[in-house]
Amino acid sequence: MNAAAGSASPHVVETHGVGKVFETGDAAVTALDGIDLTIRSGEFVSLIGPSGCGKSTLLRIIGDLTDPSGGELRVNGKSARQARLDRDYGMVFQAPVLMDWRNVASNIELPLEVMGFPREDRARRSAALVKLVELEGFEGKHPWQLSGGMQQRVAIARALAFDPKLLLMDEPFGALDEMTRERMNLEVMRIWRETGTTIVFVTHSIPEAVFLSTRVVVMSARPGRISRVVDVDLPQPRTVDTREEPRYFSLVTTVREALRAHLVDTEPLDDLGDARIRAEGIS
Repeated sequence: MNAAAGSASPHVVETHGVGKVFETGDAAVTALDGIDLTIRSGEFVSLIGPSGCGKSTLLRIIGDLTDPSGGELRVNGKSARQARLDRDYGMVFQAPVLMDWRNVASNIELPLEVMGFPREDRARRSAALVKLVELEGFEGKHPWQLSGGMQQRVAIARALAFDPKLLLMDEPFGALDEMTRERMNLEVMRIWRETGTTIVFVTHSIPEAVFLSTRVVVMSARPGRISRVVDVDLPQPRTVDTREEPRYFSLVTTVREALRAHLVDTEPLDDLGDARIRAEGIS
């Protein structure tokens, strides 16, 4: 486990009874119900569950991108809004969302530029992050000149530009091919170890969740509830050989069975309701 994730570490995320209800015309859809979750500093926690269970909604609530309908949430001991204003978050989405007219270095520098950092400080931080994500030599390239995996590395570097205490990642490798995805798993593990940043990671992949995490939070079908939390006791650092270990296969089976035990049909919605759910990013 990351050295920063000791039992005495302060809590970065605390939720108590958090719920989310979306109004969809004449109906109401309960996306999340009674979420109680505590994440310690330096942990790598993955959220996994069936499509529509609200795992991305929970991530967005933690990141102050949407408001909960009920319950309490604290991030670094503050409200989610205050934590966002204090720039405690970095966020990485499935699409890198890079500026095509900016090169790698200036994409990474963008948050610092918005925050008013001097040019020299931005350049220094960008150079350090380019090295961290192993993109030396590509500083002057534009996003359209990079592979999908390289674009995501730029997005991760940009999210880390202002040294956030918490990195929220919403299926960042979902659009990548399997080989690139496994390579990126190794990369994000290395970056997590080197930075000590707390990571909350949404994925649909059981093997990915087990490989990356210190804990896997298994969510039930809608309305999303936490059905089980699986501690992942695989040794660090994790390598390509980790995926061949009996304990790895055992943990994958444990998470799969936990998902299966709570996999029921989600409540039916009309077309309008489904469209609203997609627009709000429930996953």
